Amino acid sequence: MKRKIINDPVFGFININNDFLYNLIQHPYLQRLNRIRQLGLAAFVYPGAQHTRFHHSIGAMFLMNEALKTLKEKGHEITSEELDGAMAAILMHDIGHGPFSHVLENTLVTNISHEEISLLMMHQVNREFDDALQTAIDIFTDNHPKKFLHQLVSSQLDVDRLDYLRRDSFFTGVVEGNIGSARIIKMLNVKDDKLVIESKGINSIENFLMSRRLMYWQVYLHKTAMAAEKMLVNILNRAKELSNNGEKLFASPALSYFLNIDTTLEDFDNNGIAIQHFANLDDNDIWSSLKVWASHEDTVLSVLSEGMVIRKLFKMEITDIKKPKDKIEQLLDKFRKKFDLNEKEASYFISSDVFTTDMYSEKDDSIDILYKNGTIKDISEASDMLNIELLSKKVVKHYFAFLQT
Repeated sequence: MKRKIINDPVFGFININNDFLYNLIQHPYLQRLNRIRQLGLAAFVYPGAQHTRFHHSIGAMFLMNEALKTLKEKGHEITSEELDGAMAAILMHDIGHGPFSHVLENTLVTNISHEEISLLMMHQVNREFDDALQTAIDIFTDNHPKKFLHQLVSSQLDVDRLDYLRRDSFFTGVVEGNIGSARIIKMLNVKDDKLVIESKGINSIENFLMSRRLMYWQVYLHKTAMAAEKMLVNILNRAKELSNNGEKLFASPALSYFLNIDTTLEDFDNNGIAIQHFANLDDNDIWSSLKVWASHEDTVLSVLSEGMVIRKLFKMEITDIKKPKDKIEQLLDKFRKKFDLNEKEASYFISSDVFTTDMYSEKDDSIDILYKNGTIKDISEASDMLNIELLSKKVVKHYFAFLQT
């Protein structure tokens, strides 16, 4: 048996004393996550945010193990096969993410979500492991008879969120996200095949929901990180347009493949070439190209790429209403004249979007509180401190980003 101890800065020593999980962690699909930052471009704002999706996957696996130990101690039967399956499912839940997290979805990698890619990659690994991952896939896709196992992987109170809030808080230094994950896990239970939180844990859940709301606006949707993200999307769209017009751009074979094709589910599912290229694509492919593209003769590509490399990012305005059309036209006209561009080329120097968030929705997988008398209440009823109407209210913000000149 191979024994491995990982010294995690958030949870301390994490023991891996299981050959199946050790071999899974060693798989190239998992190791690739070492080369993808968890928070994409947030390091432009929080320099400490250098942690990777691999860090996060290992942390989520640790919390899954803790959660399952807690549930077993409370008398719920979980077989060793289910234990390994749940651990493998959470380890692999993010393998379908591309570089810079969500930036590449609908940009380079089109017509397929990262969840679909994760599942296809899981099936590929399952074939290599002689079907040893079937239980993990069943749990991941919610086809396992014990539904609470899927909830631990994906729900409003899954170990994925419990890890990333705590981890992202640690590495960004944003203390508001520092949730009591250990306390929440100790309060976990199962009632009627559904995850519940024992009533003693209400305060920890209140803190969890508030922390999540604060982390969204302070970190995940921070205007500077979003400005960098919008800028990168425009760069990749321009690179794709140039490639489609016959321009041979500097790029790794993996990046070049996605610059020259609009992918579909079939590309990933049938011929395997897309999966192979995707598995070779990470943050380094993008950064190395940006450095070269910064001196490309195409003005749009070079100006934006250089801006990313030297951190001269888009300026971002956040408003409650959409940017007036005449103001946008004035900006586009300014860029046309300054850089001698046509209207379409100038449009790469701006970006607008609408973001909506709600931190808690009873329509989704609710967070249920279990009382000693066996009754269950949704957290929105159980909490006398949280304003659930406020938490579940959709916040709508208009983002408008543009090149600073």
